[in-house]
Amino acid sequence: MRATTLGELKKSNYTSKSIKDELRDNLIAKIRKGETVFKGILGYEDTVIPDLERAILSRHNINLLGLRGQAKTRIARQMTELLDEYIPVISGSELNEDPLIPLTRYAKDVIAEQGDNTPISWLHRSERYAEKLATPDVSVADLIGDVDPIKAANLKLSYADDRVIHFGIIPRSHRCIFVINELPDLQARIQVALFNILQEGDIQIRGFKLRLSLDIEFIFTANPEDYTNRGSIVTPLKDRIGSQILTHYPKTIQLSRQITEQEARLTPSQRETVAIGDILKDLIEQVAQEARQSEYVDAKSGVSARLTISAYENLASTAERRMLLNNEHRTTARVGDLWGVVPAINGKIELVYEGEQEGAAMVAQHLIGKALRSHFVQFFPDPSKLKKKKTPSPYQTILDWFSNNESLDLLLNADEASYRTSLESVDGLSRLVQTHMPDLDPAEKYMAMEFVLHSLAEHSQIGKAMLERSVQFKDLFGSMFASEELEGEES
Repeated sequence: MRATTLGELKKSNYTSKSIKDELRDNLIAKIRKGETVFKGILGYEDTVIPDLERAILSRHNINLLGLRGQAKTRIARQMTELLDEYIPVISGSELNEDPLIPLTRYAKDVIAEQGDNTPISWLHRSERYAEKLATPDVSVADLIGDVDPIKAANLKLSYADDRVIHFGIIPRSHRCIFVINELPDLQARIQVALFNILQEGDIQIRGFKLRLSLDIEFIFTANPEDYTNRGSIVTPLKDRIGSQILTHYPKTIQLSRQITEQEARLTPSQRETVAIGDILKDLIEQVAQEARQSEYVDAKSGVSARLTISAYENLASTAERRMLLNNEHRTTARVGDLWGVVPAINGKIELVYEGEQEGAAMVAQHLIGKALRSHFVQFFPDPSKLKKKKTPSPYQTILDWFSNNESLDLLLNADEASYRTSLESVDGLSRLVQTHMPDLDPAEKYMAMEFVLHSLAEHSQIGKAMLERSVQFKDLFGSMFASEELEGEES
């Protein structure tokens, strides 16, 4: 039974504790028990999380520095799990005041008037988190507070009375975790206003002589690019932040896949009716890897993990739409469905000048093509190396089929039967997949056959043309001659 008055709280032998001590003590308890501290944060087990734990044990304010989509805000929000489940506060207090350590005139007056009968309530840890996105229009009044003329008029108080103060979001976050996202976007004069709060824990509002010993765990997030492009963290403020921790993108395709599958929001219906094979899952991750190395993409801006998550969701939806159009009840995602993820890629990458000239959609298709090219050689012989070694090509039967004036129009929304029939018409294609990927189930085998065709086109072995409703594969030289004839007719 929790105490409801100050007197009951005193009798319960409750001891006040700072928020940094709460975080430290609960972290120590979790480490001793072998519990996972930050759940669902993958890839940081040996890098970021140890740094975070050291910072918490040191009772530091923290700056998480990294490119977009590196789970910085998610980490900050999970830190509430290290707080005590409930803490007592003076009922009616704007600043979550500790009944044993009142700060404001309101709290002190209530205790002086009611003594041990002062009512208290209990604040759950989920309510002890506040977050502010730093934008150029954020003011000192927003963060710290200001004189409220309406309050002064209603209470008939002069502006010299501290009861006319309207507290900003930081004082209202007393005994809470407070996060400022994208700190460099905060104007320098606003950052200066944080100096005293971080160092001495007190605030200054207008001309009032306030000494509020605020107890706050500050978490800042920042993008390294912002230091040069949009702003910077002023040096004295950086000096007052205890630990600066660098985040990073997943270091392997497998890890990136785990994150994507964990975060992708597919409906139960999509999970039940749309199968997505390992090849396509890896291709989605490879697209992000290619984007981070592309000459068309601004590397300093980063390529968010949200790209692969959105692309994965779009891939499932593209396959689902095709299934519905064909009145089918189950389907397997195809390589052609990757062109349905282009809209998900477009908004997730910052292009340099050359990329802007190409256009976002063309860059997205270029990245998909490079991903196909890179991923293909993990399963099949590299066509470029076969030329150098003068080794007989395992693709020769397929190439010969196309060189005999044969072509394949693969409809993007083809039903399953038509899709399979089209792929089976290419000589040697099924045998090649069976040789190099013998363990695939039938549905994935056909997807792998399509994967071979797209990849051979990316390796300049056959020609490929993206049409509105289909992908056309044909002999490479025939494609070149056809395009030359078309250009001649136009001229």
